[in-house]
Amino acid sequence: MDIALLVTITSRAWALPILAHLHAGIPGRQAPLVTATGAGRTAFAHSMDHLIAIGLIERNPGHGHPLRPEFRLTQRGSSAAKLASQILDVSGDEDQDLLRRAWTLPVLASLNSPRHFSEIKRDLPPITDRALSQSLKTMETRNWVSRQIDDLTRPPRSQYSAIRTGSIISNLAASAVTFPTGPR
Repeated sequence: MDIALLVTITSRAWALPILAHLHAGIPGRQAPLVTATGAGRTAFAHSMDHLIAIGLIERNPGHGHPLRPEFRLTQRGSSAAKLASQILDVSGDEDQDLLRRAWTLPVLASLNSPRHFSEIKRDLPPITDRALSQSLKTMETRNWVSRQIDDLTRPPRSQYSAIRTGSIISNLAASAVTFPTGPR
């Protein structure tokens, strides 16, 4: 999958948990998925609509009631669901809120090797400086990212590296994600 698809998937908070639970075999109906993910009904509905719109989930034809439809993964959604499942298996329950943030996973995918702020931003064209900065600070607080300052350069530059759980997730995401061609 390309980085643009990962950014699109993670733009909805509950998309990753929904995909992971469908991959794990949770029935593709609203009630079991809401229970498994812990999402509110409105947020869940928005995330499901989003996943349907981008072609990762579809209504299961001939199954379910019109008021209680059944959903299934598309072929394209199966690979995204496998990645989502692997990522959620690595992280603990206390880290789920961090993974539901829009930029956490795309930033970690970019950090498969130590990177400068500008290099991460170049990998993720739609991200703003503020969003990237906040994402890196939040992950640094959780010990998923380490920041080192190179005092030998003028001006001093920060270099970010994924560590601990962030490193494991970074390797998983980087192995499944492709970035636009160009210098990396």
